[in-house]
Amino acid sequence: MSAVFHVIDREEWERSAHFDYYYRQVKARYNISSDVDITALLDFRGEHGLKFFPVMLYAIMRAVNRNREFRMGFDEEGRLGYWDEVVPSYTLFHPEDNTFTDVWSEYDSGFGTFYRTVTGDMERYGKVRGVIKARPGQPRNFCPVSCLPWLSFTSFSQDTYTDSPFLFPPVSYTHLRAHETKAKLIRFGRYFRRDGRMWLPLSVFVSHAAADGYHTCRLINDIQEIAARPELWPEGPETGDPAGGWGKR
Repeated sequence: MSAVFHVIDREEWERSAHFDYYYRQVKARYNISSDVDITALLDFRGEHGLKFFPVMLYAIMRAVNRNREFRMGFDEEGRLGYWDEVVPSYTLFHPEDNTFTDVWSEYDSGFGTFYRTVTGDMERYGKVRGVIKARPGQPRNFCPVSCLPWLSFTSFSQDTYTDSPFLFPPVSYTHLRAHETKAKLIRFGRYFRRDGRMWLPLSVFVSHAAADGYHTCRLINDIQEIAARPELWPEGPETGDPAGGWGKR
């Protein structure tokens, strides 16, 4: 199903003045980094024999799709709005030559369907090299998520071309093998043990025009909340998976 783009009524939007200020005058972007407790998520992953990256990617994308500020963009006519849903765009690392390719997958709110979709795409496009976009046809409603599995970072900063119209956030984390994409990026790093718990460094790069610090903190807190209760995920072990099982991949 194609995502629907909703145009924002600038006359009624409470952040209209903030958007203009940070998009046209100051043109500010910022990064927020935080450690996320993934102890329960790792236990869940180990108990069911799952791959770490698709599991963490689901927690991130479920949180992103809760928060309108991280689904914003422009339509073909240049009107500001937001998608009703965004799909993950992530990178696959090639140890043969230390390069990466970019892949996107369909999003599904059910964990089982999402997990099978992502693992299938990783297998299908994982050997494609020599190009940036391994999977063609990337839709406009994508959210870039990247991983730096070689480092447990304490902060991460990046920027894009000054006049980029990109409003989505990139999210980063460091335990998977992925790379950066565009101006709204979520990135995570290598997880580590502290005080008997397992922690994942996570960074969100944000256009200030789309989201203030409050909204980005809410996104990170949502990721934490979702990662802490994987047993409650739709199509999880409590509700069953009508599509026929998603573990042992």
